[in-house]
Amino acid sequence: MVVARNTKYINEVRHFMAHAGHATNAQILDHLRKKYQGLMPTTVHRITGRLVDRGELILAPVAINNVGRFDANILPHDHFHCLKCDRLRDVELPPRLLKDMQSIVGDCKISGRLTIQGACSECLKEDNYGRQ
Repeated sequence: MVVARNTKYINEVRHFMAHAGHATNAQILDHLRKKYQGLMPTTVHRITGRLVDRGELILAPVAINNVGRFDANILPHDHFHCLKCDRLRDVELPPRLLKDMQSIVGDCKISGRLTIQGACSECLKEDNYGRQ
């Protein structure tokens, strides 16, 4: 039996992700470097990889710049992704909507979760993004 290592860095990543919800390795590193200035990017990369392998984190939809990010919510759920500020928010689409979407794709079966893209309410307020 392999014993899972629990270092101070792993515990810090867990704590940060519990509050952040979604984050890239760079965002995690920036946060942890406030406390651990010498922390290396490869250390964060290894930690997030371990936490995904253990099922404590899952992969989230990628950021606008195609950078991978992680999700602390490991339960099945969908996302709303703001294309202006790049914020990712958990959403739960109603079963009737998923059923309607299944009928649209016909003889194919939807088995994954969905990401809806657009502009969040904060970005809409800031500069009328997407309005005419």
